[in-house]
Amino acid sequence: MAEDALTTWLLDSDPALRWQVERDVIHAPPEVWQATRATVPRAGFGARLLTLQDPDGQWAGGAFFPRDATEDEEGQPWMATTWSLNALREWGVDAVALGDTAERLEANSRWEYEDLPYWAGEVDCCINAYTLANGAWLGADVRGIRQWFIDHQLADGGWNCEWIEGSTRSSFHSTLNTLKGLLWYERAVGGDDELRAVRHVGQEYLLQRRLLRRLSDGEQVAPWATTLAYPFRWRFNALNALDHFRQAAQFDAAPPDPRLADAVEVVSAARQPDGRWLQEGRDPGRVWFHVDVEPGEPSKWLTLIGTRVLDWWDGRGTRARHGPGRGGGA
Repeated sequence: MAEDALTTWLLDSDPALRWQVERDVIHAPPEVWQATRATVPRAGFGARLLTLQDPDGQWAGGAFFPRDATEDEEGQPWMATTWSLNALREWGVDAVALGDTAERLEANSRWEYEDLPYWAGEVDCCINAYTLANGAWLGADVRGIRQWFIDHQLADGGWNCEWIEGSTRSSFHSTLNTLKGLLWYERAVGGDDELRAVRHVGQEYLLQRRLLRRLSDGEQVAPWATTLAYPFRWRFNALNALDHFRQAAQFDAAPPDPRLADAVEVVSAARQPDGRWLQEGRDPGRVWFHVDVEPGEPSKWLTLIGTRVLDWWDGRGTRARHGPGRGGGA
């Protein structure tokens, strides 16, 4: 696929994706991509999900699980409040479009864990990371969750949702989700030296392992590390991690860390000759609607994210080491 054809294919998409293509792939002027982004609450995925919000501010009647969720469901349902907020935030919806959602959730939403109030968080690192980011976005007071992450960073530098069961070793999944939440908070409300230091220590946990490998023997942690699938949700994969490190480096005004090279090789190798990436999986579980293709088909979301990650990395002048550029050889 020629570069122009690839760009046209990417632009022929939902506004939630298209504005990011305009910003990150074709580098359109801000007034262009900002105008597209402004349409997300009124058209496509964003508008559709907003119409599904309950009068009490929740989605599907629950904080993390739908009110009607059962233990025998296949996979996790992805319809409740936290997952819906995550999607709207990541699609670029302005908090103004959600009106008084933060206040309604404060009044009406409680965690399934011990009936704790929504904006106070609970004990799961990933859930708290999403809530920290969503609260910063919507203007809720989530300073308590910010402190929770400082207090619960493990000795090896990362985090693990199983800490409550006694785990003292960090998890790739939990650590990445935490880092993404901390960065969102810093970008939304302003960082400070203490929080930035905590985030950098957490990033070092993943960098020491080159995003892919056990520290003990250097072997790949598991197949999930190199399985590229969108939506990312809670799972770690090389592209999900690289896109975080891209955003963190830009926020910190820092160059790419050389220890990302192994993960970059994985992402580059997954790029098809036509410049696209294929969907490699799909999390089981109920959804309001699918936002990406079936496994085995070319994914616009993965192609957007893969392209911007490699463009960022290749800005160091290492394109030849990491595969062809857009269009299979540009």
